[in-house]
Amino acid sequence: MKVLGILCSPRKDGNTEILMQEALASAREAGAEAEMFAVRDKDIKPCDACYACAKTGKCHIKDDMQELYLKFLEADGIIWGTPVFFFNVTAQAKIIIDRLYPLYMDGKLVNKVGGVIAVASSLGHSGVLDLFNAIFSASHMFSAGFACGFARRRGGIRKDKHAMKAAEELGRLVVLMLKQQLRYPREYDLSIYRFVSRKYGIDLCPSMGRFEE
Repeated sequence: MKVLGILCSPRKDGNTEILMQEALASAREAGAEAEMFAVRDKDIKPCDACYACAKTGKCHIKDDMQELYLKFLEADGIIWGTPVFFFNVTAQAKIIIDRLYPLYMDGKLVNKVGGVIAVASSLGHSGVLDLFNAIFSASHMFSAGFACGFARRRGGIRKDKHAMKAAEELGRLVVLMLKQQLRYPREYDLSIYRFVSRKYGIDLCPSMGRFEE
């Protein structure tokens, strides 16, 4: 079993990273291989909406995301870590989410277990959680839940006893869920809205004949 931690904070050794290290250490103790991918050091460009990946299954942009695609494919569990910026994820996190479209379209994220670590100074966790709930659902992943913390100054998260323990338990839970080998039925390899489109030939977009007789 492999657990991948995607650290989407631009700050080195920050509060989100502290919680991520707690989660990954716990995942290792539970029996998994675990590694962290820090986005701050990488050259990852935003999606340019060319939609070539919908046909080829691959992104044409050659940057450090190519390395991360391989790590996503190899991982059984994925833990996202992001501080809260303006009531949602960081720009670094959103770029990766958008660039995951090739894997999403090919159903390569199905049955993976996901978890989320979010750190805010006061408000904004709900925006992060709503986004990842939607991502996990659309990708047919299983959610292990969320670890939410409060901190502003570097290292302040260590004073948040609940967040530290939540991160530890999240790492362990991801591995325990993987050991249960949760699976969607084989024929439902896509989320329902995409499954219906494929099976019945009904376009997803309302402007493309969805309501026509």
